Amino acid sequence: MGRQEKQDLIFDTALKVFARYGFKRTRVEDIASELGMTKGNLYLYAKDKKDLYEKAVSRGLLRWQGRVRESISGIDDVEEQFLVMCRKSFMYLSRDVALRTILINDPAIFPLSQQEDRFAEINRASMDLLRSVLKRGIEQKRFREVDVTYVTELLFSIYVMFIIRTYIKAEVKSAGKMFEQAVDLILGGLLRRD
Repeated sequence: MGRQEKQDLIFDTALKVFARYGFKRTRVEDIASELGMTKGNLYLYAKDKKDLYEKAVSRGLLRWQGRVRESISGIDDVEEQFLVMCRKSFMYLSRDVALRTILINDPAIFPLSQQEDRFAEINRASMDLLRSVLKRGIEQKRFREVDVTYVTELLFSIYVMFIIRTYIKAEVKSAGKMFEQAVDLILGGLLRRD
């Protein structure tokens, strides 16, 4: 097993253990034991428990982002790409139990202000993906001209609100229906009318 595969295994396992016990109750020994390694070996990959937690959450967020990116990579139609991106982003947590549990226990992972964002680099990359779809839609004259920077921030903020309402506040039914209506409304406002 290569170093990257080993790191992925360590952070995936750590995420599951943190989800199971919570940050405060999880001991580094619990994670090391789950991996069949010593605590000292685990410290070769993280400087302390908090660093291990942050790296594990980052890995989970990057996996989420990667799945969304992968799901739209082969789609040529920009409207369909936007729809798939929205739905895959929103529905991902319904399947990733460990990351969903972490978010429920640590809702500050999605802060309302960028100054408080511990995962700003990952969230910027997600916004870049959204921005690229919007730009492509405008270039193809499928979406009307908008200020892509502000619209990206607006849409990402709306998305975060839906994630919080659905998975953290557990308003699954109402938030799910509202999400579909929001996507329909957004596309109805973005689509070019000739």
